[in-house]
Amino acid sequence: MSTTRIISIVALGLAFLLAGAMHFIAPRSYLPMMPSYLPYPQQLIAISGLAEMAGGLGVLIPFVRRLAGYGLIALLIAVFPANLNMAIHHTQIPGLHVTPFMAWLRLPMQLPMMYWVWWTAIRRDPATGA
Repeated sequence: MSTTRIISIVALGLAFLLAGAMHFIAPRSYLPMMPSYLPYPQQLIAISGLAEMAGGLGVLIPFVRRLAGYGLIALLIAVFPANLNMAIHHTQIPGLHVTPFMAWLRLPMQLPMMYWVWWTAIRRDPATGA
């Protein structure tokens, strides 16, 4: 396995672990993003935080890495409505100034995130087949 892929695995795992932990450190920051049509927003914030942390940890464990990768891509798709809701309604996160441009830019950034997950956790290494 290449050094680049090892660094990517560690960075991806830590990024999702940290992102998931933020759901518990500052859960109120996520409430404004939640679409009003979704029930139990606080529980959904906790569930998505746990899913991010589980995926981040899973990426670091070789025998579950691919499964974690598929789960993280599904999670990125699942949270897209919250990101879209934030952009449409120009939602502000307490303590963080988000311009409308930044909120809209976040939407297409989901695709490179999904690619990073795929490249790091799912794709087979052409050199080793693993």
